[in-house]
Amino acid sequence: MWDAGVDESILDDAVRLDAADPSGMLPQVASSARQVRESAALAREAGADALAADGRPRAVLVVGTGTSAAVGDALAAVAGPRCPVPVLVHNGFGLPGWVGVTDVVIAISGSGRDEAALSALEEADRRGCRTVAVGPPDSPLAHRAGRARALFLPAPVVDGRPARAGYWVLLLPAVAVVRALGLLPPAAEGPDAVEAAAVRLEDLAIRCRPASETFISPAKVLALELAGSLPLLWGTTALTAAAAGRAAGQLAANAGYPALLGALPDAASLQAGVLDGAFGVRGADGGPAEDFFRDRADDEAGPVRLRLVLLRDQKAEHPTVTRQAEAAVTAAAERAVAVTELSAQGASRLERLASLVGLFDYTSVYLALALGVDPTPVAAVRDLSASPTPAAHET
Repeated sequence: MWDAGVDESILDDAVRLDAADPSGMLPQVASSARQVRESAALAREAGADALAADGRPRAVLVVGTGTSAAVGDALAAVAGPRCPVPVLVHNGFGLPGWVGVTDVVIAISGSGRDEAALSALEEADRRGCRTVAVGPPDSPLAHRAGRARALFLPAPVVDGRPARAGYWVLLLPAVAVVRALGLLPPAAEGPDAVEAAAVRLEDLAIRCRPASETFISPAKVLALELAGSLPLLWGTTALTAAAAGRAAGQLAANAGYPALLGALPDAASLQAGVLDGAFGVRGADGGPAEDFFRDRADDEAGPVRLRLVLLRDQKAEHPTVTRQAEAAVTAAAERAVAVTELSAQGASRLERLASLVGLFDYTSVYLALALGVDPTPVAAVRDLSASPTPAAHET
């Protein structure tokens, strides 16, 4: 039995929300639209377009850990299934054996000190790869990029902002790289798509602002839906799977809250069993489900219950996946497992990614504050770091 300890009243009190968020994670999330615009402009000013001179690469490899790895997943999703070359992610040290002079390596680090990114940059220089580094100016990554004659795209640091709050600062330079290489269709993912993504994030900032009443804030509503449940996050496309991965990371880092992660079609066979497992709503003896709608106000604590959260993108879903998603909703309903369906919104892949990532960024912070958790510090990350240098991890 588990008591989530949710204080719903704090979500309708902007003064208490501000006091419970001493490092200002909510304002940092609210800066997402500005991050998109400023980072895209800085990438152009730093010369990202010059990459076109050497032609199309054999492959693009994004190297980084934590938030930087999530950025790599997002970049591959934005490039999309019709991208003429593979866009891959490597979250280890060094480089895979196949990487060579015909490939582009993008080393990303929000702190500029991530050891995986630094080692990849060094190895890419030895192998003669075309190399791009994305990180803070005047950082070890920037200095090493200079020695390796790699293109450096700045991702400005804001004091007190963890790497995970600078997601767009890291992603937009990487998007600029693949666009310059001719790997994105200009009509679909050009400057207009960048501006549309920024506008989408601005709209979320207005709807999800602290002063918004809970019942009209999609992030506050979602936070309360997730509270006390075990979220099962399923994406229905590569793009929504990338958004689900980012969501799971944000729930863990900001709220200390676990989530299961999967993507259709694989999840339909690999994870379907959890609907009938210990976290479903069926009785422990496998008998009929208890009344899901009964009043639990007097319960001292309730069992952890599964909640299926489907992140959908009807513009890109395969028909088989659409049928699986519909079947998942039906199967969950038959088991009295709660379901939340969220649809990506927007014309371009970048905008649709923003619609989901922005929502979960707010949701994770509101869930943290409702649970009495400061959403900024993550002490366990420091405890688990094997490096004697600070910020060798990327959260």
